[in-house]
Amino acid sequence: MTKHMPHPPAEPPENSAARHRSEEASVLDAARLSARLIYEVIRRDGGEELERPATSLIWSGLAAGMLISLSVLGEAVLGSHLPDTDGAFLVENLGYSLGFLVVIFGRMQLFTENTITTVLPVMHRGSRACLMQMLHLWGIVLSANVVGAAMAGWFFTLDGVVEPKVGAAIRALSEHAVGMGPAQAFLRAIPAGVLVASIVWMMPTAQGNAFLVITAFTWLIAAGDFTHIIAGSVEMTHLMWLGELGPGEALGGFFLPVLAGNIIGGTAIFTLLAWGQVKREVAHGAEAEGSD
Repeated sequence: MTKHMPHPPAEPPENSAARHRSEEASVLDAARLSARLIYEVIRRDGGEELERPATSLIWSGLAAGMLISLSVLGEAVLGSHLPDTDGAFLVENLGYSLGFLVVIFGRMQLFTENTITTVLPVMHRGSRACLMQMLHLWGIVLSANVVGAAMAGWFFTLDGVVEPKVGAAIRALSEHAVGMGPAQAFLRAIPAGVLVASIVWMMPTAQGNAFLVITAFTWLIAAGDFTHIIAGSVEMTHLMWLGELGPGEALGGFFLPVLAGNIIGGTAIFTLLAWGQVKREVAHGAEAEGSD
């Protein structure tokens, strides 16, 4: 006679359901977000930004403009203490990431981030009202950023704020940034706009690597000698407070060319390319929702 082995006890349904939920959560955590989901995260974030009250935007923009000056200060501190060698500038440019780390992790309003986050809702809705909302936000944030940057630029002119050699380094960085000419400033602003927009696009999937992503891409802006409108405004206004740069030269020779280049890089190039790869998926998703 064959002896049958006893069957193992059946798993309680509640334990099986809990295990299934745990496995599903693990799969979702490990899965790479699709381009459409990244787009959706940024679009919703941009939609929330468009609805924020003007007062919140102003204060957040002022804080971002002032604290982005840490990029100029960090680069100047490292540059003034490093030995004069061929590769020293690569280490020096790590200081440029400081201001961006504070502003981005602090969720402050930085104009060059808004060139992608608030554009996606406009492209999604396709309405004139949303476009006007975006332009209104751009105007508030840019103005607040520049005022904050100008305050920081003035602060660095005060005696005793920084060591003399650090002050000299800030002045040298400012002269270099503003002295490259409007055509070159415009062209070098385009990659900077693309790089900042790339940070925004990668943040939803960065998870625990956000610090490295921000540091690497903003370091590349400095190492590549590209121009950023808000960090550059700290340098521009610093020279204006020192009496070395007139308003007309600052506006036409630096500010407007860099502003145009950053917008083209962050919006006309990167955002359109990002929208292009998800446009059909978004349209299909909208059609599926409408048919339900």
